[in-house]
Formats: sequence, C-alpha cells, structure tokens
Amino acid sequence: MNQSTVILQFICPDRPRLVSELSSWIADNGGNIIHADHHTDRGAGLFLSRIEWDFKGFRLNRELLLSEVNSLAHRLKGTARVSFSDCSPKVAIFVSKQSHCLVDLLWRVQSNELPMKLALVVSNHQDLQSICNDFGVPFRYIKVDTKDKLIAEEKIIEVLYQHQIELIVLAKYMQILSANFLSKYPTVINIHHSFLPAFKGANPYQRAWERGVKLIGATAHYVTEELDDGPIIDQAIAHVSHRDDVVDLIRKGRDTERIALARAVRLHLRRQVMVYRGRTAVFA
Repeated sequence: MNQSTVILQFICPDRPRLVSELSSWIADNGGNIIHADHHTDRGAGLFLSRIEWDFKGFRLNRELLLSEVNSLAHRLKGTARVSFSDCSPKVAIFVSKQSHCLVDLLWRVQSNELPMKLALVVSNHQDLQSICNDFGVPFRYIKVDTKDKLIAEEKIIEVLYQHQIELIVLAKYMQILSANFLSKYPTVINIHHSFLPAFKGANPYQRAWERGVKLIGATAHYVTEELDDGPIIDQAIAHVSHRDDVVDLIRKGRDTERIALARAVRLHLRRQVMVYRGRTAVFA
C-alpha cells in the first residue's frame, strides 16, 4: 500500500531563494521530498511551486501543518493549498445522452486509475441509467425544463449537498450551468468538443469541416460563467483529411474527448494543476 504524501501548491510574488526557503522548511520539519516542480511567470512576476513529500516521519500533524503553511503563505504574500494523497474527493459526473465519456470514466474509476470517490451520476435524461447500473454507480435523473432551468439546478444542488460533493465532471452534459450554481460549486471540469479557443459553442465539428481543418481536438477546462472560456487543463488532437466528412470528424473527435477529459480529471485529482490569472500551470 502506498504511504500518504503531502502536496503543497504555492503561488507568491517572485524573488530569489524561494525554492531554497520552501524546501528548507520541509526538510527542517523532517519531510522527505519526492517531487518538486517550480515555474516563474516573468510576465506576471509570480512564482509557482508544487512540492510533494512523504508524510511519514514529518514532525507536524495535519492540523498544525495547515496552520504553519498559512503562516508561511502570509509571510511570503502568497497563497497556498495543502492536500494529502490519501484523501480522495467525492465526485459527481453529469451526463445527458452521449455515453462515450461516461463509460471511459466509469472504467477508469473501476480500474482504480482515478483516485476519487464517485458518489453518483446526475443526468437530465434517463438513457444512461442502465450503464450506471452495470457499474454499480447511483444514477439520479433530474429533468431540466428549458423554461425554468433554475428549478432543476436547485434540485441538483440539494442532491450534491446530501452527497458532500467536492468535484463535478461534465461528461457531455449539454446544459449551461448558471452563475448561482457555480457560486455554490465552483470546481467543475468540462469537456468541449473543439480545440479551444477555436469553434466555441455549438456544432464545432460542422464548423471545423466547413473550414477544412486538418486537425480537430477536444479541450478539458474548468467551467466559468463565460461559456467555453475557463482555464484549460488538457487538450487532445486527431488528424483529419479532405476525405473525412462531418460524421468522421465526430467519430474521431469522440476519441479526443475521452482522452482529454480523463487526463484532465487525473491531473486535477493528483493536484498537478494550478490556476492563476485565468490560466493554468500543469505540472505533469
């Protein structure tokens, strides 16, 4: 069994000796660093760091560790987040009618590839319930009335609260989440069927075919109030040619959607993504 590790994600104004200061603080408290990744965004004047170390033998317990990191972040005028590898978040997957991303994620969870607790699948259609039943995952159908989507959102929020959901994954959930919803559940990962920022919105494969593109792609990103404009986590591509029609683009695109979404969820769960100023640094 893998022993627990501590993951520190740190962002602060850039200055000399920050790597030394952070690593020395960990070493002084008995931490054995196993991963350390750093990046300086010179344009923003920011230093970003992800450091992971063995929790066994570390002199600070979890509560005291959080307090000490907060003090360190305050002193360095930055922000910090501490996670523990043995703490798996409770996740809800949202779907509509398309099954390819859902099946892929369910298989990866069953294979212990994704370190998360899949609490339930939420859908505005009943088409995929049998798939969830086959995997033994609770399925909750909540109809969305296009005339008043907020009623459905309130029901969904209540269900998410009951299951103590920490992360939402939109696996082809063909609904736009309101600002009110995102204010209550801000950590949402979506898969968009285009290589953003190109072809935002609906029917991207049709528009890509009309433009005669030679590459198509899919983009996994965090959801914000601005449609298809959240910080990008991962992207995948596929080659197409003049012989491909729209159906071919959709078929190839589904492969990119599955890959990009699965990679993005895994990167998030492993705390390898840091968001700042509307973009991401991905320490893969």
